[in-house]
Amino acid sequence: MKIICVGRNYVEHIEELNNNKPDSPVLFLKPETSLIHKKQPFFIPSFSNEIHHEIEIIVQINRLGKSIATQYSHKYYDKIGLGIDFTARDLQLKLKNKGMPWEKSKAFDGSALIGSWVNKNEIDDLDNIDFYLKKNEKIVQRGNTSNMLWKIDELVSEISNFFTLKIGDVIFTGTPAGVGKVNENDILVGFLNKKECFSIKIK
Repeated sequence: MKIICVGRNYVEHIEELNNNKPDSPVLFLKPETSLIHKKQPFFIPSFSNEIHHEIEIIVQINRLGKSIATQYSHKYYDKIGLGIDFTARDLQLKLKNKGMPWEKSKAFDGSALIGSWVNKNEIDDLDNIDFYLKKNEKIVQRGNTSNMLWKIDELVSEISNFFTLKIGDVIFTGTPAGVGKVNENDILVGFLNKKECFSIKIK
């Protein structure tokens, strides 16, 4: 499987990091080794002093697809969930300032959390999904898919123009504003339409 991630898909998050609004979705990949196994904590890596949480709506692909038209994208996924794209922000900034790729800050081992899945038929409107992240019982990030620059079906189509989508692939659709540093012993809990989808401890 592969993990395809979308950057800069929420305007307020673009603004909080002083980035430019893109003309098309910003895409990057995480390897399978970035996955956090179920019931495992997130371990702060030794190479970063500023790991940020980025909660995101995620989509699981259920059929093979290439160059998918947007109007048919809905046929290629049936599960929606929540995940965290853990980001070594200090390392990312150093790499970006040097004009270098920043996979080291995004694709390191254990940088991708995938929570429990929900059948998309259980969701009334995919373009109006409310989701939020609690850190130590306080809401620190909140988003709604209505605020995406590119909606889920548009992302599936765009991504499939560059990467053949295979069964089991996961798309991280971007994070809203509110990203922030995690510290040892923090507890992160994610909610999709008020339903808990994951809980993870920081070590």
